[in-house]
Amino acid sequence: MSMQATLLAPLCALVLGAIGLGGGVYETLVVDPVWPDNPAIIRSRDGGISRARFWAPAHSLYELALLISLWMVWSVTAARWWTIAALAIHLAARAWSFAYFIPRALRFEKLGQLTEDQRREALRWTRLSRCRPVLSVCSIVALCVAILQFAWR
Repeated sequence: MSMQATLLAPLCALVLGAIGLGGGVYETLVVDPVWPDNPAIIRSRDGGISRARFWAPAHSLYELALLISLWMVWSVTAARWWTIAALAIHLAARAWSFAYFIPRALRFEKLGQLTEDQRREALRWTRLSRCRPVLSVCSIVALCVAILQFAWR
């Protein structure tokens, strides 16, 4: 297989990772500061946004692209390990999301106006959620280093 064909998969993964990072930064800077005081913003039934409509395909496509990238770069040892690192970081972030963020987000979306305790919990959720774009950056940087391995060959 040519180097260009092998390089195409991680480049596609990089683009998809960047799209996810952009979504995470948007959510962190624009949506999260507002919704604890106005929960209707995150309830699509009330005219708010549907986060799942973006995040389900964004994460699924990035994960698929990372797996395909790993398969494509397997013969390039250094690129393989950096791609594994990118995938591992992303999967760690997803595990944290499935264990903490998603269940609480779904619960917040079903609630009406938040009680003071629920609002404090929502504020904690938004503070912790700021770590997720950082993890995305780490995954993307690892993928960039994997791609650079082709330039250094």
